[in-house]
Formats: sequence, structure tokens, C-alpha cells
Amino acid sequence: MKKSPIALAALLLALGTASISVMPVTAYAQTAEEKEKEKAKQEVIRTEWSKPYTEIQKLMTDKQYPEALEKLKMFETSEKKTPYENFVVSRTKAAIASAMGDNALLAKCFEEMIASEFLPAEEKLRFTEGLAGTFYNLKQYNDSQIWTKRYLAANPNHTVMQDLLVQNYYLVEDFANALKEVKVQVMADEQAAKVPDEKRLRLMHGSAMKLKDIDSSTLALEMLVKYHPNKDYWADLMYRLIAKQGFSDRMRLDWYRIMLALENLEDDSQFMEMAETALLAGLPLEAKNIVDAAYKGGYFGKGKNLAKHKPLQDKANKQAADDAKSLDAGEASAKAAKTGLGMVNMGYNFVTYGQFERGIALIEAGLAKGGLKYPEEAKLHLGMAYHKAGNKAKAAEILKTVQGNDGAVELARYWTYMK
Repeated sequence: MKKSPIALAALLLALGTASISVMPVTAYAQTAEEKEKEKAKQEVIRTEWSKPYTEIQKLMTDKQYPEALEKLKMFETSEKKTPYENFVVSRTKAAIASAMGDNALLAKCFEEMIASEFLPAEEKLRFTEGLAGTFYNLKQYNDSQIWTKRYLAANPNHTVMQDLLVQNYYLVEDFANALKEVKVQVMADEQAAKVPDEKRLRLMHGSAMKLKDIDSSTLALEMLVKYHPNKDYWADLMYRLIAKQGFSDRMRLDWYRIMLALENLEDDSQFMEMAETALLAGLPLEAKNIVDAAYKGGYFGKGKNLAKHKPLQDKANKQAADDAKSLDAGEASAKAAKTGLGMVNMGYNFVTYGQFERGIALIEAGLAKGGLKYPEEAKLHLGMAYHKAGNKAKAAEILKTVQGNDGAVELARYWTYMK
């Protein structure tokens, strides 16, 4: 778990050694009357403090922080300190605590300074930010949560503090509120056409998993592969899909197609099953390409299934060679059929040969002719054909129309995430 950078940034700003930008906040704005009162305050320290205070500043300059802190005790124990003198002690002690890395002392000083009338309104907001970060670094997440909420009440659009609130909820195992907050953040990002932060999406997924909220965790995974794709996110999402209730074995080849495109197949048995399924679907060239990819990737030619690899390769090669000779006849036969099923299947076969225009036209004609038992699957394949042809805008338009609960909808959506 990384430390929050908030605390140090806010403190250094207040001490005049660094600067950060903070959005204007109406809630902390001072009225003219308040400003006038502030001018009238006596912002001075007693004369006898001047010399030791100068010595303390020199000790700090020389990085003799323990000695500076010890010398400061004479001020702390001084009787009848004015409110301003209390503020000066807290501010000086905060600078020493920051330099020493004493976050516990730093937090105490922050609270004292925020409560002081001498800290300007804008600085109070910055110190509120710093205090939230300091408590976070101390792993006092409930305290950090209190100050984070106080900051967000004044400045609700501060993304760092929004994230800190979710992390605080998560770390105290309040997963319901963590999920609720991070969902609001993520949806706001999308509505603003902004890419949701990967860390936010991971927190959304993690919180949902703790709550066994499968729909929310799946949504988080989908957004991760959409905006921050990697093989692990894709694998988690794809295996979740194939295990989903209602997923049809009929869609298994399409599931494999995405896995192959992502280079996420894990062993030779998956390549074998995919190739054999393609052969059964009447797509021998696709089966041949799958076998070739298995050999190229080092999955075939070794292992316990070695004896099955070459026969499968020979079978795929022979059927692909035979199929190439009968493409025209196959197209004519498909067009003569009573339903559009043959045209849809033959059309996708042309796509595997790289004959995209011919294949797409045949699939579209098959859909128009009708009589299909699974028209949504045909629309999925049409969208995939446009995607493979490089027309991703048209592919997305078609894939968004796919319906059903057999896995076709998810597969269609996932193709729109493919680069």
C-alpha cells in the first residue's frame, strides 16, 4: 500500500516551501467583515520569545530537529499564551515534525492549526487535505475518512480525495460504501468522456468481489479490458463468461476466437478443441490457421498429446485444400437453399480466406433471406466480419444490435473492445 502524498504537499505549501493548486471553494470564503476582523488581530509574539525563536529557526536550518523540538518546549509550557502564540507553536512544531517524519505529531499539529482563527480559510482547506493524508499514512483510516469527507464537503470534485475516501472505506472493510463511492466516480468519468482510472476500476472490482456482487465485478472487468487491457484482465473476464449460467456450447468457437486473438490460449488441448470445432463448423481453413498458430507458439510438437498434433494438422490441411477448390460451388449451393443459413456460414468461410467483401455480402444476404434458427449469432458473425475487414465503426454498429442470453451479447460487446 502506497503512502498518500497529500499530507506532505499540503504542509509544505502552508510553510511556504512548495505550492499546489486548489480549486476555489465557496464554503470557505471569508466575508468582508471577517477579513476586517482578521486584520485587527494582534499577530505578534511576546518580546522574550524573539531570541529563542530565532535559535529554533537556526536549529531547523541546520537540520538539528530534535534539538529544535526540545527548545520549543519552553514555549509550549509558557503560561498565558495568546491564541496567536499557540498558533505559532503549532506551526513551528508541524515544520519540525514534517522534517523528522513524525506523522503522529504532524497530525496533532494539523488539528491544532485547523482549529486556529489565524489560519486563513484557504489554508484550512489545504491542511484538511493534509490531515486526511497524514492519518492515512498512519493507517488510521477511520480518522482519515472523517477529514476526507470534511474536505470533499467543500471541494467535491477533487479526484485525489475522492480516491482516498474509497481507499479508506476499503481498508476498514466497508466494502459496500467503497463500491458505492467508486461506482459514482467511474460513471462520472464515463459521462464526462474521461477514461476511468485503472486503480479506481480495480477497487471497484475488489469491493464487488468482497461483496460477491458478480454483476458489479464483471462490469469492472469489462471496463478494465476496455480502457486498460492486459492479458490477465481479459482472461478473468473470458473465463467468467464461459462459466456463466446460460452460456451456450454453440458459442464456444466464438469464445475461442477472442482468446486466440488475445493470445490467451493456455495449452495445446485448447488449440486442439478449437481446431476440431472449426472443422465441425465447416471452416477447414480456420482450423488450419489454428493448428499453424499452435505450432508457431510452441504448443504443438511436444507434450502428452504429441501423437495427436500431426494427424490433426494433416486433416485440417487436406480439408482446407479441398474446400478451396469448391468455394464457388459452395456459394451457389448456399444461395439455392431455402433459408439463409448456408449463406451465413459460407459467408464467414469467405471471411477466413480474406475475401471480406464477398463474405460480408453473403452473410447480409443470408440474414435478409431469413429462416435462421440463431439470427443473433449470424449478426455476431457479421460484426466480426466487418471488424476483421478493418471497418470497426460498422462492426460496432452491428455488434450493438446483438441480443439474447446465450453469450452472444457479451461476445459481441467484447469484440468492440478489441483493438
